[in-house]
Amino acid sequence: MRPQGITFRCVLVALAFVSQANAQIFEPYAGEDTYFRFCAACHGAEGRGDGPVAQGIPVTVPDLTTLRERLGTEYRQDVLRRLIDGRDIVVYHGTRYMPVWGFEFWLEEGADREAEARVERIISNLLDYVDKLQRVPPAKQ
Repeated sequence: MRPQGITFRCVLVALAFVSQANAQIFEPYAGEDTYFRFCAACHGAEGRGDGPVAQGIPVTVPDLTTLRERLGTEYRQDVLRRLIDGRDIVVYHGTRYMPVWGFEFWLEEGADREAEARVERIISNLLDYVDKLQRVPPAKQ
């Protein structure tokens, strides 16, 4: 094998590692970024339902930090996924005031088959972030 071939292969391997590292560093669908871009206006920076838009909504915006505590065993990510997505009607507690994010994300991502896969990833990452917002309830005395 010629030395140029070895050098070329080393460069390719290095580029592959750099590319993979950049993909992990610059996650285009990070849950926290999505939350602050689309959710914080209503749910607030800390997820407590006190965002700047919340007062103009005719229903109480849910405190996302207490979902696990309030819902207990009913805290299920599959239900939350459907609520966030909104394209599959889920009657939870009254009228839906939250946008149909699944459709909005799908449009923003190009409204094609590949966009649907990206929507799933966006919502999964957002659910992971909402899970991190959960407060631990105080111990009962």
